[in-house]
Amino acid sequence: MAYTMKATELPEVLVLEPQVFSDDRGFFFESFNVRDFSNLTGIETEFVQDNHSRSVAGVLRGLHYQIEHPQGKLVRVISGAVFDVAVDMRHSSPTFGKWSGVLLSAENKRQLWIPPGFAHGFLVTEGPAEFLYKTTDYRYAEHERSLLWNDPEIGIDWPTETVPLLAPKDARAATLSTADYYP
Repeated sequence: MAYTMKATELPEVLVLEPQVFSDDRGFFFESFNVRDFSNLTGIETEFVQDNHSRSVAGVLRGLHYQIEHPQGKLVRVISGAVFDVAVDMRHSSPTFGKWSGVLLSAENKRQLWIPPGFAHGFLVTEGPAEFLYKTTDYRYAEHERSLLWNDPEIGIDWPTETVPLLAPKDARAATLSTADYYP
């Protein structure tokens, strides 16, 4: 098996930890294996797009989701560290509006599976951070939505004492009570 798995506070959001082979030359691990991913998680999915972003320390990207063509995401960090967050946006879910956060770093090599129906974002805690993620659907700008990062109704405990650096669309994002959500 290429990795082990554990659930977060949101049972569908999963932390995957790869089996890393290290010696004095460096390390090797399988960052993705469709057979092992499916056997371990029970999820049969096809990834259609890979994305790569680079952000300096203090940047917060998100919380993003697509109201149509929802994307599942398998995310990881190859440089630096981020506090990665998923928020359940499925109105019929018992965990609607709840969040889970996980530290992902180049050092711990963890990956996070965020299923379709969840908003996703991250705060760069050690930068610059390079962030890689696979998606189960394509980007459709007309269906993109942003959930406000500091909405008190959600209450995400971001590990920062200052206001993070935000994109304009994220600074004016919707609160949970005004956001579009999934049925």
